[in-house]
Amino acid sequence: MALNIGIVGLPNAGKSTIFNALTAANVPAENFPFCTIDPSTGVVPVPDPRLEKLCEIYKPKKKTPTTVEFVDIAGLVKGAHQGEGLGNKFLSHIREVDAILHVVRCFQDPNVAHVSGKIDPKEDIEIINTELALADLETESKREAKKGKTPKPPDFQRLADKPTLFVANVGEGQAVPEAMPPGTIPLCGKLEAELAQLPEAEKGEFLKELGLKEPGLNRLIRVGYHLLNLITFFTAGPKECRAWTITRGTRAPQAAGKIHSDFERGFIRAEVMAYDDLVAAGSEAAVKASGKYRSEGKDYIVKDGDIMLFRFNV
Repeated sequence: MALNIGIVGLPNAGKSTIFNALTAANVPAENFPFCTIDPSTGVVPVPDPRLEKLCEIYKPKKKTPTTVEFVDIAGLVKGAHQGEGLGNKFLSHIREVDAILHVVRCFQDPNVAHVSGKIDPKEDIEIINTELALADLETESKREAKKGKTPKPPDFQRLADKPTLFVANVGEGQAVPEAMPPGTIPLCGKLEAELAQLPEAEKGEFLKELGLKEPGLNRLIRVGYHLLNLITFFTAGPKECRAWTITRGTRAPQAAGKIHSDFERGFIRAEVMAYDDLVAAGSEAAVKASGKYRSEGKDYIVKDGDIMLFRFNV
């Protein structure tokens, strides 16, 4: 599944800084609006300790995590729906993503200009939401004008209806302002960017000094992954342990199709065990001996953490 999340916000909110930290792509993060014009993209693995544990058990030659693609979209400004600040181009980029990661500036820094001249998270959120809503109205008006001229109106997904995750880009040690929506993830973009540049051997010690178990970006990636109601199933063996992305509620044949279309067309059955059962038993053989290794048919709804082997006719 090609899952992509667009990073949006006002200019100088810290979008590119957070994107850099997520992808280590070193996208320019300059102190002026519209530094990012063409959207940059980066594919990021979804942190999942279950995959690491499977590798410990199976000792495969290859490990393949599931991924999320982040798209760094240039800053929107008031009037974007009318083309202000190259707004039409930026809004078209937002239409192409599955979900929105809305970065809101909460940090104070006299060396980084704010497009409005003041730090006001509530106002900043309202500007972006208003521009998305107005862009939707404009698109709907154009569609209404075309009715009767074309046999079928074009497909349309409202920007304002896209799943949205809010990130408060805070200063070091700063709490999330009360103005931010419930469920907002606090991130110190500057700190996360510094952490991302450290060698792996030094990251653990740096996090320990900060009193953190993992980078804040790990949580952001996982929450973004679940924002679209996605789950993970695994395939595991001596050749490869791999995580696969599907929508919650997917049945076994369609899950098999994520691996290869032939698996879905010729689906016979799925051999399934739960991740927790495997870890508790210690081996696949022990799961089978306990009677918890199951054979499931085409109506089986895949659960998060299922470890699956598909049987199919060519």
